[in-house]
Amino acid sequence: MSVAMVLLANCLSPAFGQDADLAKKLNNPVAALISVPFQFNYDGRIGPGDNGGRATLNIQPVIPFHLSPEWNLISRTVLPVISQWDIAPGSGRQFGLSDTTQSFFLSPQAPGPGGIIWGIGPVFRLPTATDQLLGESRWGVGPTAVLLKQEGPWTIGILANQVWSAGGATRSGAHPVNATFVQPFISYTTHDAWTFSLNTETTYDWANEKLTVPINAQVSKLIRIGKQPISLFVAGRYYAFSPVSGPKGFGARAGLTFLFPE
Repeated sequence: MSVAMVLLANCLSPAFGQDADLAKKLNNPVAALISVPFQFNYDGRIGPGDNGGRATLNIQPVIPFHLSPEWNLISRTVLPVISQWDIAPGSGRQFGLSDTTQSFFLSPQAPGPGGIIWGIGPVFRLPTATDQLLGESRWGVGPTAVLLKQEGPWTIGILANQVWSAGGATRSGAHPVNATFVQPFISYTTHDAWTFSLNTETTYDWANEKLTVPINAQVSKLIRIGKQPISLFVAGRYYAFSPVSGPKGFGARAGLTFLFPE
């Protein structure tokens, strides 16, 4: 067999197609796929004097539950571990957990008319912050939803949630929570499991009238170590809008996602 024929056979092998399919499933927030991302973020120029910085490790397990042949319940958790310094005059350095965001999406197993994929459910803010400067120290609750379409190599969609304070604060002086999060996204996945993504992670804090709009451009590649599929990713970020005390300019993101297909 010639070298060209061997290369062609490798390109058409089942493993090749499975990896590209898995990479594309990662672009769907309500895919029936167990995944555990570890996402490291760095942001600088924080605080009134632009002297502060923040490093955040987001641990984000996604677990689907099959409720019936027609419906799935998708659990998405975001647990941030933060190290930050000089975010306000005299604040010093903090390290520990921030508040946890827990979302549940009820989603049909099959796409709807026109190939539309959707999910809807509640989102909860859990006051897990270990320092008052790392979180709001308040319980929160609200609705969340996602809407997307996947056609060929393309994925385009939007994810959003709204969180309000629920119950009392876990410390005196805690601010009320009233925040909207909107994440439009678009991605392109190649036949050899590279994915190029663009999104914004817009947050508006209604209680304090603060708008934050980071724009993220990301590249990821699905690989296998033995039989274990892993997605490696790097991204650059630019803050189009940010409050005076928030991060400014450019930031960075990198990490990996462990996948556990059924």
